[in-house]
Amino acid sequence: MKKTLFLSLALLGSMAPAAQAQVSLVNPVPHRVETAGTLLAAPEAWQAEVLKSVPAYVGAAIAEAGIEQRADAPFRLKVGTAGDKALAKYRKRVPAVAEGYYLEVTPQGAVVVGRDGRGAYYGVQTLLQMMGEGRLEVCQIEDYPDVAFRGSIEGFYGRPWSHEHRLRQLDFYGRNKMNVYIYGPKDDPYHRAHWREPYPADEAARIKELNERAQLRGVHFYWAIHPGMDIKWTEADRQHLVEKLEKMYALGIRSFAVFFDDIWGEGAKGENQAALLNYVDDVFVKKHGDVAPLLLCPTEYNRSWSSDESPYLKALGEGLHEGIEVMWTGNTVVHNIYKEGMEWINARLKRKTYIWWNYPVSDFVRDRMLLGPTYGNDLDIAGLMSGFVSNPMQYAESSKVSLYSVADYTWNMAAYDWKTSWEKALKDLLPSEASALRTFAMYNEDLGPNGHGFRRDEGREMAEDCRLAAEGDARAVEEMAAQSTLLIAAADRLLRCEENPLLIDELRPWLTQAKVVAEYGLTVCAMKTALDNGWGEPQFADLYRHARDLKKLMYDNENDPAQLHEYQTGTKLATLRYLPAMNSLFALLVERYNRQSGAALEVSSDYAPFHIESSVAQLAQLPLVATGTELKVTPSNEVIKWAPDSYFTITCERPTRLAGMDFNFGHHGAAADFRLEVREESGEWTNIGLLHYGDTDEVVHTTDEISGKVVTAIRLTNVSGGELQYYFRSFRVSR
Repeated sequence: MKKTLFLSLALLGSMAPAAQAQVSLVNPVPHRVETAGTLLAAPEAWQAEVLKSVPAYVGAAIAEAGIEQRADAPFRLKVGTAGDKALAKYRKRVPAVAEGYYLEVTPQGAVVVGRDGRGAYYGVQTLLQMMGEGRLEVCQIEDYPDVAFRGSIEGFYGRPWSHEHRLRQLDFYGRNKMNVYIYGPKDDPYHRAHWREPYPADEAARIKELNERAQLRGVHFYWAIHPGMDIKWTEADRQHLVEKLEKMYALGIRSFAVFFDDIWGEGAKGENQAALLNYVDDVFVKKHGDVAPLLLCPTEYNRSWSSDESPYLKALGEGLHEGIEVMWTGNTVVHNIYKEGMEWINARLKRKTYIWWNYPVSDFVRDRMLLGPTYGNDLDIAGLMSGFVSNPMQYAESSKVSLYSVADYTWNMAAYDWKTSWEKALKDLLPSEASALRTFAMYNEDLGPNGHGFRRDEGREMAEDCRLAAEGDARAVEEMAAQSTLLIAAADRLLRCEENPLLIDELRPWLTQAKVVAEYGLTVCAMKTALDNGWGEPQFADLYRHARDLKKLMYDNENDPAQLHEYQTGTKLATLRYLPAMNSLFALLVERYNRQSGAALEVSSDYAPFHIESSVAQLAQLPLVATGTELKVTPSNEVIKWAPDSYFTITCERPTRLAGMDFNFGHHGAAADFRLEVREESGEWTNIGLLHYGDTDEVVHTTDEISGKVVTAIRLTNVSGGELQYYFRSFRVSR
């Protein structure tokens, strides 16, 4: 008997007990499936007929599948659109939604009918995914996207993706039915700092190739420009902007975005931004006729920076032409997207908002690799948004864990199951070692304390064992030792895996650290065994020293220049549950040993020679990196608001001799707004002079008296008498 499934394919596994139902391999989850659960062998050859109504890239996708095209093949494939007379009998089955499709699979062949060309392409992708394990399922699928525009924005601060990574991303988007890639890396100078200037020929050629690959994958390639840092509201700069867009248009690009995020001053005026976008709409978009609606990233791009009566949002809502899209990150910079928040912003912008979701981006927690499940957004908000793009990590391959699920979420929101989607994403990314990747990913989910307050529930599966192990429960400690062994094995398997070298290269620093973290956990568990079995002082003391050495090794790994680069500040993992549990167990065991033996071993295993304290919330959680003779603070990406008398302090665990110091807050007058003090060994605070080397120098330098001072703390205070709004581009101490 034929069965009809709506919204979720979770039941499909029960229909084919001998094998996994093939539709369950499909990402995103289709909306409506009719199936009897009958499986058949996938064809090794077929007669593929692609009707003229579909774009050339549909035929290319079929050709790239590697299935032999043979006139006498018994399996026939026909692909077209709802307007084709030859497919008229299927027309009523095709969803009346842009990019929707109908797919029918029988033992004799398959038919794909798209509402449009992209819908036909997506139907083909569904068919190819079903064949991923060498079988097909007899079924009919009616499918369509919930959100019109779905994809990613390369909008992070840090090392931009390589050309190879971008091409691979576009291939990935096509397979997973994402139709948007927004090119806006903050560190591309021709996107931001030198936005008026044309790209050099070689870089322009690479962008042209990216756009062509995007077209081949059914993806809208958006090129974004960021003029807000130094724009002048003049006719000359209006023309500079249009001229730059015309140059990108000549490369074949037909979708454009204008960014005004993370700025202050003249560029942040809503009325001027609206007037500029309207001008571009009139003289560029409407002139060409084949350009997509403009996309704006505003300066007030989240609710925490705005207000119910925000004049800025009012200027955009009332001033922008109808059809210009406006981006939004949610209630804060990094936040899950909720219905109430969507209704709030839509009412002010007088249009559906285009979501810029800041996950799994890690440019504000650069010591983290985010591989956990993608969850937390409301499931009933598809009708409130015009688009949804994820801002990923600078690690392109690793970001696919989350992007796979973003594709799933935005396509069929009500059916989205984040746990199932995560499992499928891991298998899709690394099929041969999916279980090892899962084990490793469990320890790489939480972002740790950060200025945005965005956290993830890392280690949820071992929550109870961690709680009990921290209290010394014998069974839980035994389980934690077993989990530690599994983590070591998973890291070894991934380090030798050759299936996806680009992924393993990204993960390598964290894989190396994972082995040390797990060995520390094993050692702490062994300390309990030694104490319980009365092995005596030498054995326990050796394990104690080993555990502390491993903690020092973790710190050394995080600060090893050979493993790090300018945009990576460490390699933290397992910090929400696993390491706190092992640290608590360590302290419990050492206290017990000290009582029993009369020893005075140090109870803490932590090794952290420097700490940050700050009354500025955006700065309080920034990571510190100590490499060689330098101590660096990770930059912050947003504009920092310093209240009057607010401070930023670095404390030292032991007295530290200074050689120099400098910082860059993006303003050549910052030296006069701050007081720098150092706390000497005596406990007294001493002022250190600050200066710029020139009238246009943004870097703040210290006067010579800092050299040679031995200090236990460094404190910077806003003494301007008012609120300051500055960047936090660098903060460096030489030792």
